[in-house]
Amino acid sequence: MNCKLLTISVIALTSFGSFASTYIHAGKLITAKDNKVQKSMTVIIDDNEISAIKSGFTKPGKDDTLIDLSNATVMPGLMDMHTHITMQFSSTSYMNRFTKNPADYALIGTLYANRTLQAGFTTVRNLGDSYNVSVSLRNAINKGIVTGPRIYTAAKAIATTGGHADPTNGSAKLFMGDPGPEQGVANGVAELRKAVRQRYKDGADLIKITATGGVLSLAKNGQNPQFMNDELKAVVDTANDYGMTVAVHAHGKEGMERAIKAGVTSIEHGTYMDRETIALMKKYGTYYVPTILAGNWVAEKAKIDGFFPSVVRPKAAEIGPLIQNTFSKAYKAGVKIAYGTDTGVSEHGDNGGEFALMVKGGMPAIETIRSATYHAAKLLRIDDKLGTIEVGKLADLVAVQGDPLKDISLMTNISFVMKDGIVYKN
Repeated sequence: MNCKLLTISVIALTSFGSFASTYIHAGKLITAKDNKVQKSMTVIIDDNEISAIKSGFTKPGKDDTLIDLSNATVMPGLMDMHTHITMQFSSTSYMNRFTKNPADYALIGTLYANRTLQAGFTTVRNLGDSYNVSVSLRNAINKGIVTGPRIYTAAKAIATTGGHADPTNGSAKLFMGDPGPEQGVANGVAELRKAVRQRYKDGADLIKITATGGVLSLAKNGQNPQFMNDELKAVVDTANDYGMTVAVHAHGKEGMERAIKAGVTSIEHGTYMDRETIALMKKYGTYYVPTILAGNWVAEKAKIDGFFPSVVRPKAAEIGPLIQNTFSKAYKAGVKIAYGTDTGVSEHGDNGGEFALMVKGGMPAIETIRSATYHAAKLLRIDDKLGTIEVGKLADLVAVQGDPLKDISLMTNISFVMKDGIVYKN
């Protein structure tokens, strides 16, 4: 820039003043840095960052914008650490792989993304999809083409042959083929290293593996371990080389414990963990993402004749109801817990239903909110910019009318949503 142009720019800024700010008057403020609630606070936002937090209702300047939430409780933007943003389970889901194209998943994903944001979840972790369409959805949201939450995606989850995330389970031989690392199916150290590197090449942000059997896969066993120790180490070591965390679907004890010892970042579901498993999680600092909502959902659907295939129904009836109790044990023992729902099993937009289930399981309401803010950001390793309301952090804020610490059900009725300094719901 030449000197003349620079001088004109400085004169223009001096003449017309600085850019306008947004002032939020918060009746109650949960910063999520701790378990305290502050009353009558002002949060000032410049561009997409929090620039100041002041006690009392500070009067904005004439060019500033005031958002009056003086009758509301303001919190950091919520984070769901276990979603499937481009699908939603139904009785026809098992036919979708034969009837839907990648574009179908991509387009419906835009609808689910908007519902998620409107529910107050400004950041999500996507733990598995088809055709890597969540990568494109993430990019479209980041560019402002599509409205939705900030997405950190694992793209296609990685399984061993016949494992929970093998997309050909239950298919006739004609359609089964022999999927490999590119399709997210790998066996042995070399193939698993390739599968992780393929996810990196595909644009994934993290790795998701299915270390045990699962509920909804077309396979009999929902608990058995499905990776050997050397395979798990290969996944974790390779992911670490690429700066990626590892999320682990696991129901059975043995598969969980192998994964924890290998150094994975989080255990999802964790249904059959016991005292030994919990002790290992605390020793290794492994996060637990409970997904109680999904457990309840599959248990209810298992009561409906014909909703699930015959191989799935008994697993859904048995495993689903156990997660609530598992959560209670893990919380009381002091395991680190981050909020996650497995939405995409249950309906998008209902993500807030997990809060009440966590309270029912013994966690105080303020800690459930911190699990979806402070701890979720820690799990994602983005706590330098998100997860709490602090000066210098990105302006992701949500609010409810009333006090969620007295009525946790309010978390299913978010009245205000700001993401990255932009208001999406008020």
